[in-house]
Amino acid sequence: MGLRVVQTACAVLLVASIATVRAHGEDETMDDMNMDMSMDSHAAVQTVQATAASTAQADNPLSYFAYGKHSSSIIAHIALMVIAWCFVLPAATMLSIARSRLALPSQFLFLVLNAFGLLLGIIYNNQTPDLYENNAHHKIGWIITWVITAQVVLSFIFAYGGRGSSKATSESYEHAAFLPVSTDEHHHTFPSGPMHGYRWSRDSGQGTEPRSSIHSPGSPCDPPEDYDGFEKPEEPEEPLPAQPPTRGWFHNSIVSKFLSNRVPGMVSSRVLRVFNSIYNVIDRIILPFGFVAIATGAVAYGGIMRGHEIFNGLAHFIKGGIFFWYGILTLGRYLGCWADLGWAWNKKPMTPIVKSWKAKVPSGEFVESLVIFVYGVSNVFLEHLSRWGQSWSATDLEHVSISIMFFGGGLVGMLFESKRIREVLNNTVLRSPAHPTRDEGWQLPKSQSVSLNPMPALVILLLGMMMGSHHQTSMTSTMVHKQWGNMLVGFALARGFTYVLLFLRPPTSYLPARPPTEIISAFCLMAGGLIFMLSTRNVIESMEFYELDAMFTFTVGMGFTAFIMALEVLMVTLKAWAVKREQRSQPTFHFP
Repeated sequence: MGLRVVQTACAVLLVASIATVRAHGEDETMDDMNMDMSMDSHAAVQTVQATAASTAQADNPLSYFAYGKHSSSIIAHIALMVIAWCFVLPAATMLSIARSRLALPSQFLFLVLNAFGLLLGIIYNNQTPDLYENNAHHKIGWIITWVITAQVVLSFIFAYGGRGSSKATSESYEHAAFLPVSTDEHHHTFPSGPMHGYRWSRDSGQGTEPRSSIHSPGSPCDPPEDYDGFEKPEEPEEPLPAQPPTRGWFHNSIVSKFLSNRVPGMVSSRVLRVFNSIYNVIDRIILPFGFVAIATGAVAYGGIMRGHEIFNGLAHFIKGGIFFWYGILTLGRYLGCWADLGWAWNKKPMTPIVKSWKAKVPSGEFVESLVIFVYGVSNVFLEHLSRWGQSWSATDLEHVSISIMFFGGGLVGMLFESKRIREVLNNTVLRSPAHPTRDEGWQLPKSQSVSLNPMPALVILLLGMMMGSHHQTSMTSTMVHKQWGNMLVGFALARGFTYVLLFLRPPTSYLPARPPTEIISAFCLMAGGLIFMLSTRNVIESMEFYELDAMFTFTVGMGFTAFIMALEVLMVTLKAWAVKREQRSQPTFHFP
């Protein structure tokens, strides 16, 4: 009833406004009423604009956000899902990667919270009409729930059945790349006794204690011939146990004994190894998958990206999400993740220290250039997708030009990272002596020992400058695009200062260098990605309808970025703590 009254009042105002405009138009000959006519016309225009905005809003389908009823159910659903996916699941994933005993309990805790969140979501769906038909959030939510449930089942099987054969069992000690760390004050080339211990880095920056030192086989003095290179012998004197110790929940109870006896015989070692590979893949993709679920949930709740607007929304959400996770990975590199690959701004460990395949992994800059190259190749054919079958506009050509820039910039960056190209260029400058020489003049400069490739940063710098000056349909949209464009420019400048620091003092340690400029790089990428996602057309229209200015996106993006960075530091620290905790309970290897 109230809605009908409002609609009737709006219609009456609209008719009255039009009638007023026509009346003043017919009375133009009355000079003494010119001032009143202008004032009334201005008021009429304002009334028509306000009525048109209301009519446009009424023409749009109703969203769950605007529905307003049964809000307690959906708020509880959102709160539980945020706790489960943003706090409990990252912690469980870090504990799982660290092979911690606490991984399985934390995964079960996540399943409980997620189940209650799903229940509240189902209740809310039954209480409300389907205001967003065929939305992706429902499908993605159920898919990811079954995926994480399957991972928890595998984790339960591993707890009582191991992860495969005896070879796979030993991987619990060498799951990640390890760096041998001396536990004594004095350096010893050989083990001082029949038993000696090693600390395993697991990509978390371990081994940075004040009294620790890294023993590098790549030192100027070559190792002796009987040096085993820290590799496990093929036939140890004391074979490893066939199965790992039980790590279940029930300890020495009857249930634990029953599961320990039954589970190992139910699945073969080959199947367990396949399960272990699947489990590791889920560990690496589950957090980005959860990010997609949260993003689609926000879209469904806000009722945006309907019909033809899906193309504009997907473009902003996918590209913004890529920059956001680029920032997550950049902060991870600063904290010491992937140090065994040489991606933590450290000296790249070689084969005697890490596995051979890790020594062959290209540099982080090569991977960045490869991603930029693939993005450019794919987007050349996608920029005209929203206007398929229509003539190409100037905006389409601009976007295709940006894709070509990504294609060329990524290709040049990969060529710069090629070792063969660098060797060929070095040999063409001056012909090297036929015999080895100790003359420092013929030695490679230290600056060539580290990757100093500014092409990824340059491409993103140009993208930020272009988007900062890109013409938009409204002032609010222009300002929001300029915000995330400036953030990308800030990333490029900070990354440039990182290269300056590394050029002046190349890394000589296997431990992470942690240049402080990378903190700024990570912040700018994460904030720029979030604001990029908020710059989609439907979000801008909603901001204008609710009279929110451009500073809303800027302040929200900055606040969320700072909090997420703190959360990531805590999660990586939790992983490092779990690795160290598990090392204390593991037996020491016996080397001949």
